[in-house]
Amino acid sequence: MKIATENQDKGFLPDGRHLVEITGIEEGTSEHQNVPFFAARMESADGFVSQRFYNSPAGHPIILSLYAAVGIQPHDGKDLDTKELIGKHLSVEVSDHNYTDPTTGNERSIRQATGFRAA
Repeated sequence: MKIATENQDKGFLPDGRHLVEITGIEEGTSEHQNVPFFAARMESADGFVSQRFYNSPAGHPIILSLYAAVGIQPHDGKDLDTKELIGKHLSVEVSDHNYTDPTTGNERSIRQATGFRAA
């Protein structure tokens, strides 16, 4: 096996508040409850964090706070397009979040972005 050493990916952003740019969006469905989500990759020169946003009633306020932080306001009758987020800048708080894995009962930790604010 050969392992390429050029073009290595950035590491995770450290804990704290960071100014980031949304550089990519991936869409999917949650593994356990089949809830649609999009994952936004947020980067700065110091690293990156990828944050999932679930398209559910509980997730909508969080999604709307992300859009507000990048200056996109929803309009009645018009769907929000996740592709509009690419290239937008905002401020996020990065930290670890601990949770219990529903399939194994084991404690897990993920890196997350919260506290969305305008850049």
